[in-house]
Amino acid sequence: MRRRRILTVMIGGLVLKGLFLAVCGGGEAQAGAQGVSADLPGVTQSQGKPLSAAQRFVILPAFNNEAVLDKETGLVWERSPQPTSARWIAARRTCKEKNVGGQKGWRLPILQELTSLVDPSIVPPGPTLPPGHPFLTVQSTVYWTATRVDEDARGSWAVHFGLGGGSTFINWAHSVQSWCVRDGTNVDQP
Repeated sequence: MRRRRILTVMIGGLVLKGLFLAVCGGGEAQAGAQGVSADLPGVTQSQGKPLSAAQRFVILPAFNNEAVLDKETGLVWERSPQPTSARWIAARRTCKEKNVGGQKGWRLPILQELTSLVDPSIVPPGPTLPPGHPFLTVQSTVYWTATRVDEDARGSWAVHFGLGGGSTFINWAHSVQSWCVRDGTNVDQP
C-alpha cells in the first residue's frame, strides 16, 4: 500500500513537471515561476546550466539573515520554515501575517514555485534540496502550496520534500508543514 502511494506521488510529480514545462516552455520554467521576470536586478537566469547552491541562494542581511533570495526565480524564501504542521487555511493566514526579519508580504507559494526548490537527484529520505543550500529546519515531509486542484474546495497541492519532491493532493482537513515566500523585487542584496 505504501509503495503504491509513493509511486503514485512520484508519477504525479513527473506528470505535473512535464505539463508545466510543456505549457511554460523549458527556458521560461528555468527563469522562474508565475510572474517572475528574469530581468530582475540580481536575478540570474541559468540558461540551461544550473547554478550551484552558493551562486543560486543569497542570505539577505536586510531580513536579519532570516530570508534567502533564490537568484534563479527571483523569489525570497523563509530561511527557516515553520516546523509545526497546520491546516491549509491556518497556514495561509500564518504566511499572510508573518513577519520575517522585520518584513511583511509573505504568502504560501504556488506549486511551481515550491517545486523550483526541489533537487530530484537527492534520494529519499531527503530533504530534496540542492546540496549546500542555506535553509534551516527544512524537514523531509509535505509542504502546502496555494495551488488548488481545479478549484476543488476540499484541498490543495502539496510537495513532498522526502520523496523526490513529488506533488500530492492534500485534503484541507489534514495538517502539514508550510514554507512562506514573497516576491524578490526591490530586495537589497549584499
